Amino acid sequence: MAQHQALREAEFLVHKACTHPPGAVTVETFDQLSDSLCRVADLADFIKVAHPDAAFREAAERTCVEIGTVVEILNTNVDLCQSLKNLLGNEAVLATLDSDTRRVAELFMFDFEISGIHLDYSKRSKAVALNVKLLDLYHVFLSGSQLPNAIDKQVLPEHIRHCFSIDGNRVQISGLHADSPNELVREAAYKIFLYPNTSLLLCLDELLACRHELATLVGYESFAHRALKGTMAKTPGTKTNLTSKDFKMMKEMKKKTHTTNPEVMPWDHAYLSSAIRTEMFNIDPSIYSPYFSLGACMEGLNCLFTQLLGVYFQAEQPKMGELWSEDVRKLAVVHETEGVLGYIYCDFFRRLDKPHQDCHFTIRGGRLRDDGVYQLPVVVLMLSLPPPSGRTPSLLTPSMVENLFHEMGHAMHSMLGRTHYQHVTGQRTRCSTDFAEVPSILMEYFASDYRVLSQFARHYQTGEPLPENLVSRLCESKRVCSAADTQLQIFYAALDQVYHGKPQYRSTTDILREMQEKFYGLPYVNDTAWQLRFSHLVGYGAKYYSYLMSRAVASMVWRQCFLQDPFSRVMGERYRREMLAHGGSKEPVLMVQGMLQKTPTIEDFVDALVLDLNTNVKSSV
Repeated sequence: MAQHQALREAEFLVHKACTHPPGAVTVETFDQLSDSLCRVADLADFIKVAHPDAAFREAAERTCVEIGTVVEILNTNVDLCQSLKNLLGNEAVLATLDSDTRRVAELFMFDFEISGIHLDYSKRSKAVALNVKLLDLYHVFLSGSQLPNAIDKQVLPEHIRHCFSIDGNRVQISGLHADSPNELVREAAYKIFLYPNTSLLLCLDELLACRHELATLVGYESFAHRALKGTMAKTPGTKTNLTSKDFKMMKEMKKKTHTTNPEVMPWDHAYLSSAIRTEMFNIDPSIYSPYFSLGACMEGLNCLFTQLLGVYFQAEQPKMGELWSEDVRKLAVVHETEGVLGYIYCDFFRRLDKPHQDCHFTIRGGRLRDDGVYQLPVVVLMLSLPPPSGRTPSLLTPSMVENLFHEMGHAMHSMLGRTHYQHVTGQRTRCSTDFAEVPSILMEYFASDYRVLSQFARHYQTGEPLPENLVSRLCESKRVCSAADTQLQIFYAALDQVYHGKPQYRSTTDILREMQEKFYGLPYVNDTAWQLRFSHLVGYGAKYYSYLMSRAVASMVWRQCFLQDPFSRVMGERYRREMLAHGGSKEPVLMVQGMLQKTPTIEDFVDALVLDLNTNVKSSV
């Protein structure tokens, strides 16, 4: 029903845009069109993942494809594009528009251009067909990347079979078991879970080929060049090199385990990193959890946001049928003078029918409506926290606390954006990808600062505050092997760039092998295809580097603006004014310049990353 209503509205708004004289109303009509379609597409994106009823999930999947197809057709609608050209080509009318309106008009035109609006009819039709084909390929690849691999149980040693799911005579391997203390379990899981799937390899080949064909069809050198237009990075490349001694530490740790293979292998990375941290700092999550009840953590966030930004949470009573699970909570985000800014649905607890992932979903973007009322943003935060049990509240590990703060950073980006237009509202889906993670990563620094934690971290039974030395140990432990972890992220980012660059005319596995040898410190394992589990290739195609870029920006913002005083209202207001308020209505690099009050260089970005690592690192650009 929502889909059909949105398509009827879209038909009316397209006609209005094409027949109305050029002016601000043109941009407003385009934004209404965007809002009408996005409200349904965003909702469907959430429903297809989170709804407990399979019928709803399937309907949502169909709606995503249908709305996506309509969007691609509209992006090659010549008459619709001409109405925007008439506006942008009329200097007299353009002079009457404010800067945000002009920026949004240019962004809509950019969408037309990268979709091939300048092409003749046959090539435009080809571009639409490629985009529709890509929607199908995305679905196939994402579905396949999550499927387990099965093997005859006789192949595995009997003493490790119980570590996996057994279905008759077959063993199902559904993950890497990277934290298992048993090296043989880690090795078996790695080799079986990553064993190449021929049909999925072909799907990935076709996906990358379609992306390249589409990019060259509309005038770009590669898909990476097309994807990075308008980002902070601007152009593709893989020229950063970073070397770490962390793998030597891992090798020494592995020797202590009396292993038959002293070499550090890819399946050892996560386990040995954790083992080194435990040996050096004795970090046991169970020591910390009693101090981090979910209620205390939410109160801590509430106090932090009140001091920094003048906003607080207020519990809302949902209407009948509004929630998809009885343990979901609805919060209003209220500003001390501006009133309600938006709504956050908190779906925090594990359930049997719920995906095991931490993420932020946009349900509705904010915008100023025709009647002068601001359409409030709505988001969902989905976590996988342990539910309360009896008299024991939900207790979080330090990593869960960090994830909670991270996702709440996304939510506040959505809540505090106050753009006139929905197309550029605060959400991570409406602004440059390499800026979108800055607000969430910045919140991780607050989650590691004792001055912040001391405001709310109390033992749920005794009320004892979290000892400062425990926080210091935890922060120091995070630096251990952080260089190796960053090197792994650089490998992923480089692989993504090469996949989406000029065609290599060789298999994706051969490319993986080369990139792993060049950018990682651990060897490629024969007969594995990790790229088939790299689901970020769909949503972050040619933009996986964004995590590193955003971390560098967040590091600079933290050190320059909040390290001295994490509760500074002056800096909090500057943060909202310069970075959060604009969504995608302002160039990301200008937002960073406004916050830092200087223009960062590439060396500044690299140095910011290195500052967050341990001393066992050398960097060069």
